[in-house]
Amino acid sequence: MGLSCIFFYFCKNIILMKGFSVFGSIIWVRSRRAKNLSVKITTEGLKVTMPERFSEKQAMEFLHKEYDKILQKQKKLKERSEKTLLDENKSFPTATFIVNFIRTERKDVFFILKQGKLIVEIPQNADFESKKIQQACWNGINYFLRKEAKRVLPIRVKELAIRHGFKFQDVKIQSSKTRWGSCSGKKNINLSYYLMLVPDYLYEYVILHELCHTIEMNHGAKFWNLMNKVTDGKALELRKELKKYQIPDY
Repeated sequence: MGLSCIFFYFCKNIILMKGFSVFGSIIWVRSRRAKNLSVKITTEGLKVTMPERFSEKQAMEFLHKEYDKILQKQKKLKERSEKTLLDENKSFPTATFIVNFIRTERKDVFFILKQGKLIVEIPQNADFESKKIQQACWNGINYFLRKEAKRVLPIRVKELAIRHGFKFQDVKIQSSKTRWGSCSGKKNINLSYYLMLVPDYLYEYVILHELCHTIEMNHGAKFWNLMNKVTDGKALELRKELKKYQIPDY
């Protein structure tokens, strides 16, 4: 039995003993480039990447130490995934188009964007709630969200910056699933194309949030005073409303 096989056999037995099977499947990877042990958490399991210098014992001690934290993060991911599960019987609006699902004789999922409607054609006998179909639907929806975000958001950033007297360097549209937007020290603004899933007044709130960071890089009192100034005193109200929206886990 090779060293890697011994390692996986060891880990498998420790996992069962410690109750780590609750995480689902666990993939173990040794990496020459890795400087520290890291864990990628998904709804279906974990991917544990270790530097070559790490021993099996150290890896298992790390998982044991972070057990509750990892379990909580995975629980939140699963909850978010359930909330963003598409329903073929319900259309939903984005900032610039409405998504509708229909059954057809096609063998694959197909998309047509026309006159403000994105028609998603689903194979007649496909299991709509399966991960395969859900992922295929979101892949297409994401394509059009990104395209529309690149068309709409940079222009809106410029308009709001001019209106409120902000200066920024550049705007980039990204696929971030962890935050709606960010601002670098060089005044470059990054926006997630998932902002197209929220009402326009909320993506404008995010844009204003990042523009305020071109002046105040922290979230101190001066920042929130500035935010209230550019949102007519509704900064915290808008912040609370934005939290009701979920970035899809697809």
